[in-house]
Amino acid sequence: MAVTMADITKLRKMTGAGMMDCKNALNDAEGDFDKAMEIIRKKGQAVAAKRSDREASEGCVLAKTRGEFAAVIALKCETDFVANNADFVKLTQDILDAAVANKCQNLDEVKALPMGNGTVQDAVTDRSGITGEKMELDGYMFVNGASTVVYNHMNRNGLCTIVAFNKVADEQLAKQVAMQIAAMNPIAIDEDGVSEEIKNTEIQVAIEKTKAELVQKAVDAALNKAGINPSHVDSEDHMESNMAKGWITAEDVAKAKEIIATVSAEKSANLPEPMIQNIAKGRLAKFMKEVCLLNQEDIMDAKKTVREVLKQADPELKIVDFKRFTLRAE
Repeated sequence: MAVTMADITKLRKMTGAGMMDCKNALNDAEGDFDKAMEIIRKKGQAVAAKRSDREASEGCVLAKTRGEFAAVIALKCETDFVANNADFVKLTQDILDAAVANKCQNLDEVKALPMGNGTVQDAVTDRSGITGEKMELDGYMFVNGASTVVYNHMNRNGLCTIVAFNKVADEQLAKQVAMQIAAMNPIAIDEDGVSEEIKNTEIQVAIEKTKAELVQKAVDAALNKAGINPSHVDSEDHMESNMAKGWITAEDVAKAKEIIATVSAEKSANLPEPMIQNIAKGRLAKFMKEVCLLNQEDIMDAKKTVREVLKQADPELKIVDFKRFTLRAE
């Protein structure tokens, strides 16, 4: 049977597929809409399988609150052209709406939700066939609390935060906290939320950094005493290039290498352990101030911490949970 423009338009509205894809599917299905939709779905599955090894680094990140429950989700794709497409954004929103309505606890639950003639995962696969790009759901997170707030950074659908409070919070203050999380990327509400593994790792990094700095300070002092500029001999490449420029001689380089080796060994064997531990603890404290939300300087008032801002607004108000998701590497 002949395929009409009305039939093509109808199938396009039903599937979101391109005009030619709809026309070809209807021709192959001899006008049967159910068969045509199955043809388009299979094409999507084929495209998804074919591009499974591609990187989906673009996409759309959205967040939504529904009183005591808020969630954020990302639908990833390969190009920003597809990510900014209205149909792609709508699909992301539809998936998020369903996830929030059902208070999904994990990504597998989201993927299994009914959507259209199949599941959410089917809808993503179908969309992949329409665009010809790899697509995948990622980054599903949620929070629960007496009240919740969401923030979409600059409304660009690339970075979203969600926050839960122990009581109904002032709308502007709640949004300010969500913005703080977007801007400063904390990893915990306070020190208790930072794992011992992270603390131990940071203290070890601080100890090694402190040792290296003390050794380097001793080496630089010895080089300066010998009349050699430390910056001229701080690497093999610099030694070679500075000799070529005539800034140092081969004798200077040989002498510098001997000083570096000797002083480094002597200083490393006689480092003041109490001093190292104190400096390392100070660095850990600085790290905890930077990564703990309540300890951070407030982005609206650098003279106060987030803890102080909350206490001043409402002494009983507490942040009970937060989540942050971005498509961009930081």
